Amino acid sequence: MYKTGRRAFNACMEMQQVPAAAPRGERRQAILLAAERLFAQRGYHGVTIRQIAEQAGVPLALVGYYFGPKHELFHAIFEQWRHTVDERLALLAQACSGAAGGHRLRAIVAAFVEPVLQLRASAEGEAYALLVARELAYRTPEAERVLGDFFDPMAHAFIDALHGACPGSTRPQAAWAYQFALGALIHHISDHRVQRLSRGRNPPNDPQAGALLVDFIGAGVGAVLLPEPTLQRRRA
Repeated sequence: MYKTGRRAFNACMEMQQVPAAAPRGERRQAILLAAERLFAQRGYHGVTIRQIAEQAGVPLALVGYYFGPKHELFHAIFEQWRHTVDERLALLAQACSGAAGGHRLRAIVAAFVEPVLQLRASAEGEAYALLVARELAYRTPEAERVLGDFFDPMAHAFIDALHGACPGSTRPQAAWAYQFALGALIHHISDHRVQRLSRGRNPPNDPQAGALLVDFIGAGVGAVLLPEPTLQRRRA
């Protein structure tokens, strides 16, 4: 009973120590940015709420006050970047309304790849891009929730677009093509080995390699998905 009361007292004292000059929005944003950087560097389970509070320069109790438990803070990071998903879907819609055939397929791949490379190359988006590449590869409950809420709907849209551009293949085949494309994209934004393999000529995560990556993924998708139904399938 005493310990519970003491913890509550300490939490109240910590809340009172927040500088009055720091607006609520700035403190909340500082927590989000600190969590984003630390999760990207160490992974979800390698970071504590105390470390996030120290990185953000706020009292420990303030993190829970704004976000609740750690998994809710993790989810809030992706909620803050939801607009990037909307932007990619808008580019996808433009690609699907454009030219047919191979030009449409390349436009779909470009809508999938280029916004991520731009985000990775920006100072404000670098940590988030790395967080996506790192955490969503692991099947933790926290990552699964984020995938379901933010990324699965976008993935379905891209798979449907690939299937629509290559109607000679089935949608399950388009889903495989999407997964293979995703692997190439995530590897590019997180890899550093290419600098060593190229003997210093290729900078890691180089956005200038974006056109090559689009061509590579587009050629791979085009090699496994048929643009038109075969005669045998049409008869069937």
